[in-house]
Amino acid sequence: MSTPLPDAAQLTRVIEATWPPAAAWQAGPWLLRDGQGGGKRVSAATAQGEIAAAGFAQDLAFAEAEMRRAGQTPLFMLRQGEEALDALLAGAGYDLVDPVNMHVSPLANLDLAPPERLASFNLWEPLAIQAEIWAAGGIGPLRLAVMHRVAGPKTALLGRLEGRAVGAGFVAIHEGIAMVHALEVLGPMRRRGAGRALMAEAAHWARGQGAQHLAIICTAANAAANALYAKLGMELVGRYHYRQHPGGAL
Repeated sequence: MSTPLPDAAQLTRVIEATWPPAAAWQAGPWLLRDGQGGGKRVSAATAQGEIAAAGFAQDLAFAEAEMRRAGQTPLFMLRQGEEALDALLAGAGYDLVDPVNMHVSPLANLDLAPPERLASFNLWEPLAIQAEIWAAGGIGPLRLAVMHRVAGPKTALLGRLEGRAVGAGFVAIHEGIAMVHALEVLGPMRRRGAGRALMAEAAHWARGQGAQHLAIICTAANAAANALYAKLGMELVGRYHYRQHPGGAL
């Protein structure tokens, strides 16, 4: 019997738990987040229920003031089914940024052989070389702080080629789903199997932790990564994107 796939709503919960903001609080019709510089995912506001067009200007102004009070550029995450809110934000001049794909597969269905010896490792806490690889891809200390905030099972991935460290990643588990984040391979070493080796290591670790699924999120613009996840047998089960105030970027 096939294992049912998690849907986009469940993966959204998993993302929140495995890449958490420093704080989150209900304010009016919004859930607001303090990301402390950890990026869009931990800083974006989301709607709690339907946002009515009639009172939208007031609701938006309230959210903007709260986010600016926290030192953040006004930013909203739009999930599937929130097309009406998306249109309202677009009408208010908010820019669409970073459409994201959500991929998932039962661990049993992945087209991944066990990790090759010395090709990859997992460990917690991350080594300095992993931090250096992440930094080369724009994943700095404030995003590493997000990893340290995760309360559940978690580990850091290290990939090697030709006897040197070339890739890093982070994976954590919530609701039986192992979610991979911050997968980064050094530029000169891409398209040589390091990404696949890191995913194999993530799957190996997740099985040992009793997880049932492996998931990853990826910007729609990253064609090579999306192609890899499809090749591994992962399915695209949802999308989300952001609307950002035109006055600044995170």
